[in-house]
Amino acid sequence: MATQTRDMTQGSPAKLILLFALPLMLGNVFQQLYTVVDTIVVGQFVGVEALAALGSAEWLLYLVIGIITGVTQGFSILIAQRFGADDQAGLRRAIGASALLTAITTVLATGLSLIVLRQVLVLLETPANILEMAVQYLTVMFAGLPVIAGYNLCASVLRAIGNSRTPLVAMLCASGINVGLDLLFVIVFRWGVIGAAAATLIAQGFACAVCFFAMRKLPYVHLDRQDWKPQLSLWGHLMRLAMPMAFQNIIIGVGGLVVQYVINTFGFIFVAGFTATNKLYGILEVAATSFGFAMATYTGQNLGAGRIDRIKAGTRKGSQMAVGTALVITVCMLALGKPILGLFISGEPEVAAQVLEIAYIYLAVMSSMLFILYLLYVYRSALQGMGDTVIPMISAIVEMIMRMSVVLILPKVMGQNGVYLAEVSAWIGAVALLTTAYYVRIHRLEREGAGNFANNPEEEGQTG
Repeated sequence: MATQTRDMTQGSPAKLILLFALPLMLGNVFQQLYTVVDTIVVGQFVGVEALAALGSAEWLLYLVIGIITGVTQGFSILIAQRFGADDQAGLRRAIGASALLTAITTVLATGLSLIVLRQVLVLLETPANILEMAVQYLTVMFAGLPVIAGYNLCASVLRAIGNSRTPLVAMLCASGINVGLDLLFVIVFRWGVIGAAAATLIAQGFACAVCFFAMRKLPYVHLDRQDWKPQLSLWGHLMRLAMPMAFQNIIIGVGGLVVQYVINTFGFIFVAGFTATNKLYGILEVAATSFGFAMATYTGQNLGAGRIDRIKAGTRKGSQMAVGTALVITVCMLALGKPILGLFISGEPEVAAQVLEIAYIYLAVMSSMLFILYLLYVYRSALQGMGDTVIPMISAIVEMIMRMSVVLILPKVMGQNGVYLAEVSAWIGAVALLTTAYYVRIHRLEREGAGNFANNPEEEGQTG
């Protein structure tokens, strides 16, 4: 398979963004099938308690994996800028340093997460009847963090240089592997949640291998000994870009853990209902994350080329396409949400009906406000592509404050219905900040010139 790159500094912004995003959407859909299939198989063949166990582990897993995805996405900003500037030597050095820093981050995250996972689940008041299954699932997933990190690093490098096709192919193949192994491990071998986690990690390892060998085919990605040599100034530059993005995910994860704590207090049936929708939420979000990756690469390359006019045009077109996509998904979910959610749920009819009702109310609330989430991804990624990772980090703090405030206050007034509003409130708060910051930064770039930001390492990680 030929590895492709895409120069996004020339041609129609809308066409470039869409053509880049479409393979990512398909790839992300198949990546989300990991968790969807895991949830369907576990929910149907292990039971509602196992479904609830996956849900109780979800935010802690997001927090830890968010550290890894945050740093790899942060590193890709510099890689995209160096590619846009046609600086091949700088590109190789950035990739080598990114690989070393990702390895260090992964070792630390793996060790710490395995040590504290049980204590954290207990602190979150995870219901006793699902605690052990949650511990088992997270133990396997955290032990496999190096595989997850390898895939995220390789996929981030490929996307940064305009190749969104190889991650798609990797996900297509890996999703098939995941489905087959889920059926084998959970239904045939009866490994329960451990089997679901093992299937996910094996499939992710395959995706990592596909992306790695695709990278090896690129002549300007072949690193020599000098590219692996630690350079403190480069490491510092990469960490200034990456740490706010990792911290952003940590903040969102902490807010999610507070939500999970409140959900746990309503019992495992409520946890199971939220779990069913949250697994489907990953499918709702895939187009948003795809537009986000496309915007980050597009703005990064055009900043490197000094094309502020193209950044403005691309962000405008990206916003329009994102909102249109969100509205289509909203209509589909309101019409088809209940039968889709029913795939995740089994057990006694009365219990299953309660779980389904909780899940659909939550899905309807989120779907009706989905366009806000899509705008959030566009503007946050545009800022990140321009080297500003601080404002997106601050937006995550806004998300956390909104999410925690709503989930801690409204249930006291509205009961469990108050929990449904926590997520959309977080989106609204974040998008208000991000859109304002984007226009402030664009005006500054127009006034002072994009070249100052694209070529000065000290400026790339700063706020507007």
